[in-house]
Amino acid sequence: MRLGVLDVGSNTVHLLVVDAHPGARPLPAHSHKAELRLAQLLDDGAIGPDGVEKLITVVQEALQAAEDKGVEDLLPFATSAVREATNADDVLARVQDETGVELQVLTGADEARLTFLAARRWFGWSVGKLLVLDIGGGSLEIAYGIDEEPDAAVSLPLGAGRLTASWLPGDPPDPEDIRALRRHVRAQIARTVGEFSRFGAPDHVVATSKTFKQLARLAGAARSAEGLYVQRELKRESLEAWVPRLSGMTADERAELPGVSEGRAGQLLAGALVAEGAMDLFGVETVEICPWALREGVILRRLDHMGSV
Repeated sequence: MRLGVLDVGSNTVHLLVVDAHPGARPLPAHSHKAELRLAQLLDDGAIGPDGVEKLITVVQEALQAAEDKGVEDLLPFATSAVREATNADDVLARVQDETGVELQVLTGADEARLTFLAARRWFGWSVGKLLVLDIGGGSLEIAYGIDEEPDAAVSLPLGAGRLTASWLPGDPPDPEDIRALRRHVRAQIARTVGEFSRFGAPDHVVATSKTFKQLARLAGAARSAEGLYVQRELKRESLEAWVPRLSGMTADERAELPGVSEGRAGQLLAGALVAEGAMDLFGVETVEICPWALREGVILRRLDHMGSV
């Protein structure tokens, strides 16, 4: 059947259409994205009227795209920007009234578990104990385990978009602001390390998300045009060399770098500081980039449920 996943994230609203059935690998058929930046449309913790109207419009456009592509079953969900908005219930009700779409709000732990499931399915059992890092617009997810359900999963408010808006107002950012953000990021991550270290060292460490993909591309990984099955890695040594360079650049200058999109250039430094902090504090020298992430995890969980009926 043809499934659609509608992901209302902190940066983008993304419709992913796949051809799928239980026991088979989901095959991407269509992708429809709109840069909404909900995390930056928050006003005193609430999504303002303008943001709500934009969200409704974007959801309606995604629904039309899903209909055009023959989607039989739509799986709509929202992540941290909606989850943490003080008027989340009102926003969800408006979206449902105007579009008929009932967004399921995922918890941070849900995000971490579903992303872990996607990474486990992508790499298989042979990689052993798996540590998964995922940097979104609003949060950082970390999960670890040897099965398909992680032994530990946490979500931290360390998304690249959120941190940029809160900590790095300058363009280029002020060095003192960068140092303050670096301290904040590392203190937040350090609190969670003990929860994972008691399970022992992972056999394989993977990273998902646009932020990690762009950082890996900067460090010399293959272009996305070369396909999903090309192995891509990011070494901490390379990342540590790039952070000072990114710190001195404006958003426009970062957008000129290979693999960096204009829409994500402004938040790339914050994302790099989170990636660097996570790799350092977890003692990781290299991460492998996983093409699958949260959206694929939602699809796989749905297919599992279909197969068990």
